[in-house]
Amino acid sequence: MIELQTRNRFTKSKWMYSFMAVALCSASLLARAEEPSERVTRAGQVFKELANAENGLPINVLNKADCVIILPGVKKAGFIVGAQYGKGLMSCRSGQNFNGHWGAPIMMQSSGGSFGLQAGGQATDFVILVMNDDGARSVMKGRAKLGAETSIAAGPVGRNAEASTSATMQAQMLSYSRAQGVFAGVSLSGTSLGPDDSDNEKLYGKKISGPEIFAGSVTAPPSAAALLSELHTSSPKNLAKGK
Repeated sequence: MIELQTRNRFTKSKWMYSFMAVALCSASLLARAEEPSERVTRAGQVFKELANAENGLPINVLNKADCVIILPGVKKAGFIVGAQYGKGLMSCRSGQNFNGHWGAPIMMQSSGGSFGLQAGGQATDFVILVMNDDGARSVMKGRAKLGAETSIAAGPVGRNAEASTSATMQAQMLSYSRAQGVFAGVSLSGTSLGPDDSDNEKLYGKKISGPEIFAGSVTAPPSAAALLSELHTSSPKNLAKGK
């Protein structure tokens, strides 16, 4: 009897991990099907819509952000075991103190898992405002686990909203999601996030790191023109204390 129960637990565990692998693989393939330049264009469209919506990104908070991360159309796939895998970009204000103009995009990738009944697939846009230098450099250099290496909280929503609670005021990052037209602050704690070296190489035609892109080693591609224009229009200066 004990042997049968052990075998059943092993079979169930093996079945669950197999579904997790399939879910991650499916989401990964969906994300990879799009070219980096196309993803940059889509990220620009997402930002423009949210920066100009009455219930979208808070301009007062954006004005104090060092960087903006946009992950358009993150896929969540799987049944019973859900997994998400997203690709997007990060644009930071230039300069050692992040107080210059918005810079060329650094292609990014995220991964995270969740359990629950999630039949079918769902596409969600994620936007993350990076609120201080340490948070920006942590993500720029490698795979940062949000909530562990960097603190993150659900951001306030609405053009005139402020980061009023202690959690949002102290967080290194503020995160948002938009799914089926609904935009809201969301916690992305547990998600891993960092530069996508493969997509950066495709976009710029050579191997290049996130810090090198931030330092101005390359010029922004034509596909980033709309995004950078919207960033400059919406938030031309970093108004954070000390900037």
